[in-house]
Amino acid sequence: MAQGNARATVNITQYDFRENDLIYLAPNSFFLVHEFSEDAQLSYIIFSSSFLEKNAYSLRRPRLMAADACQIVNVTAEQANIITDFSRLIEGAVNCSPSMLNSERMVHVYNLVHMLFQDYFVANRGITSKPLDRKTEIYHEYSELVMKHYHEWHHVSEYAEVLRITVPHLCSTIKQASQRTAGDLIVEAILTDAKAQLKLSITPIKEIASSLGFENVAFFNRFFKTHVGVTPKNYRNS
Repeated sequence: MAQGNARATVNITQYDFRENDLIYLAPNSFFLVHEFSEDAQLSYIIFSSSFLEKNAYSLRRPRLMAADACQIVNVTAEQANIITDFSRLIEGAVNCSPSMLNSERMVHVYNLVHMLFQDYFVANRGITSKPLDRKTEIYHEYSELVMKHYHEWHHVSEYAEVLRITVPHLCSTIKQASQRTAGDLIVEAILTDAKAQLKLSITPIKEIASSLGFENVAFFNRFFKTHVGVTPKNYRNS
């Protein structure tokens, strides 16, 4: 975050980002911005999932990260400016004609970015080695399961079965650990994906509904309107 501030959801957790925040997002994370200040400015470096999969054996392996998909550390203004300039340099090298960065060279760029940024998180306590208590462990395990299966499992009982705990125990633990209900996390994951597909693609709503585990598009429409306040069609056109 080069300047300004913003509020966004990463997967199923909401964050407040402030000026000079350095942010690391784990692969396959959803990032949905809800609001931002007029002066907000964000610089970013993104590597596609296909690039990560294709070059898996050549890329620097990530260190153990905290269970959260988002890691944040606030840096100095000088450091933030250097990071912004670095991201613009990479962007320019990629987009110039002919491009200066082919797939093979991007492997070296990734390893450099990974080494600089993730080691910085380690040094600045972006990663913690403090043991998690059991409630927090369950919350992280549940969150990971939700992100893997929200498109097919819509009921808390399905997750409780995999975690081998009772539904009441799971619900009370999630509430204590996150101040949200277990069901809310499932709903938020579904809605985050649905909103992204509606805004960033031309996929028919019927197909979006099917990809999210709704056999009946009418039920998906009711679900979406109940939680968002408008129909998927109106949301896409807004």
